[in-house]
Amino acid sequence: MSYQPYLDQLIAFASTEERKPDLLTAKAEYFQRTGEVFEDDKQFEMRMASFLDYYLFDRKRPESGQTPAEEILASRSSGADGAEISAFRSFTATVHGLFEVRKVKPGVVRLRELFGGKEFDVTERRHTVGLEKGDILEARLIPFDEVLVFSSAFCFHPREAVKAIKKEVKRRKKVMPDAPPVQLTWEASKRALKAERYRQIAVDKVYDFESSRL
Repeated sequence: MSYQPYLDQLIAFASTEERKPDLLTAKAEYFQRTGEVFEDDKQFEMRMASFLDYYLFDRKRPESGQTPAEEILASRSSGADGAEISAFRSFTATVHGLFEVRKVKPGVVRLRELFGGKEFDVTERRHTVGLEKGDILEARLIPFDEVLVFSSAFCFHPREAVKAIKKEVKRRKKVMPDAPPVQLTWEASKRALKAERYRQIAVDKVYDFESSRL
């Protein structure tokens, strides 16, 4: 069973004509934080998927103070069947962040969230080409049908950047303990885009969080 039919309902709910101005505002906010993308960028489709996740699951609408996922759950709670309510509730409990790959087994990927250190076993039936222990990626985990599954949006960071990202996590936990972890997730996303565009620049220079500005 896939969450996709329920996600399609959520997307339709959140992208009606009357919501278009808010959606465009959210899009501008998101890409200012994570780096502007263009259609010829290799990461374009993945970045658009990441924006959609942000808009549906994270961003609270000024009008309601709720995310679209929270809004649709509230609107369907009285008339929907149990499976539908469960699916929409799962969209209000996603886990997003920077993760380190701890283990890759057939059908399961074990991840460790970098800031909190919590580990998650994610069900993944697709073949995880190129994903290895020690890799760092941005991902969103959706609790669905009693397991965790990936959303369709990822940001894969170069293996040469792993040490720098871990170092920056440690530094921020020490000197900026109250800063939301998503701030580093967004900044790392910007740097991944720069590393892809400017391959002539060494990855360790691109991911020099303390010295290089974006």
